[in-house]
Amino acid sequence: MKKLMLAVIAVAVMSTASFAGFGAAVKLGAGENDPKSLKDLNVGGTDLTEGYGVFSLEGLYEMPFDAADEANKIGAKIGFDFYGENELKINATNAKITEDTYAFPITVYYKRDNGVKNVSFWAGPGVTFMRTELEASGIPGGDKEHKNKTFFHIAGGAEYRFTELSALGLDLRYNFGAKVKKDGAVLSDRSGFGGAVAARFYF
Repeated sequence: MKKLMLAVIAVAVMSTASFAGFGAAVKLGAGENDPKSLKDLNVGGTDLTEGYGVFSLEGLYEMPFDAADEANKIGAKIGFDFYGENELKINATNAKITEDTYAFPITVYYKRDNGVKNVSFWAGPGVTFMRTELEASGIPGGDKEHKNKTFFHIAGGAEYRFTELSALGLDLRYNFGAKVKKDGAVLSDRSGFGGAVAARFYF
């Protein structure tokens, strides 16, 4: 029994050590949205609903930048963003055109980690891989179009660390040239500022 307990403790310690520096976040916010092609089609008898919300899942890793001062850290994070849907309804036929956009932002950042019960700050550049899908339903000959786009962004934010394991933060990001075009039509444009409240968890 004693050997079993020691084995369990050893596995727990190794597991904790192997995940040290890792974290995850759930974020809810809003961002720029300009569905230009849908706006151009929004004439009499149509109804356009624009989605400015953004829901995100995020994973991250941080490590001390300076061994003499563990508050100085460098980190990397990758997210999965679900942008709010844009939808154009054609009232007479109940047909519709919808635009769905997803993105994978990757950010490398510097963080001033002030510890538990304090506010910490971070900032850094990154690159985003975005995919937009435009689909027409209830329209004869309607089709589904999609296009991918890669662009740069800068991001930063602040967080309050409640415990070693949990924090609440405010994240900001600016997307450069996040306009997705295909055959002259703008499928999606998420260029500009966005912000989100982040519930972050550290392991």
